[in-house]
Amino acid sequence: MKKLHFSILLVLGLLAATQSYAQYIPDKGSKLLNAGIGVGGYGLGLGYSSGISLGASLEFGVTKNITVGGFVDYRRLSYSGLSGISGDGVSYFYIGARGSYHFNEIINIPNDKVDLYAGIGLGYLGVSGTYYAGSVGGIFLPVHLGGRYFFSESVGGFAELGSSVAPLKLGVTFKF
Repeated sequence: MKKLHFSILLVLGLLAATQSYAQYIPDKGSKLLNAGIGVGGYGLGLGYSSGISLGASLEFGVTKNITVGGFVDYRRLSYSGLSGISGDGVSYFYIGARGSYHFNEIINIPNDKVDLYAGIGLGYLGVSGTYYAGSVGGIFLPVHLGGRYFFSESVGGFAELGSSVAPLKLGVTFKF
């Protein structure tokens, strides 16, 4: 848990520590690829141990400050012996579309390396495992709130809170 808190503080510190004289503003034609791991989890405490989740999203700028794209996330929780539940674990697979609004211009962030955004999506969450006697799934409206810090012109790190298969996702962003 200390590592998680340190990671969050490090990302926030990087976001706040540097100054520049321009803003990163996504525009029509912008392309961003995010790849990360999810930490924390839902359904823990039911006899399942936390496994990390893997996820990726691709975003395209459609107009100033607005991006749209798709996402995919996967997570496997392993069974740890709660009585009354048989099976070896549960797998989550989440796929869908999402849109984001980027707030740098509206809140006047004077740093071209920082990108703060929030958005909503439409996704399908499939859950499978012997506990569910097969698989179940449904349509969801995931929300996300995130921030990026660009270490160079095309590579950065991101932290994102949201309603995916993990409440916090940390990873790398590539800008094309």
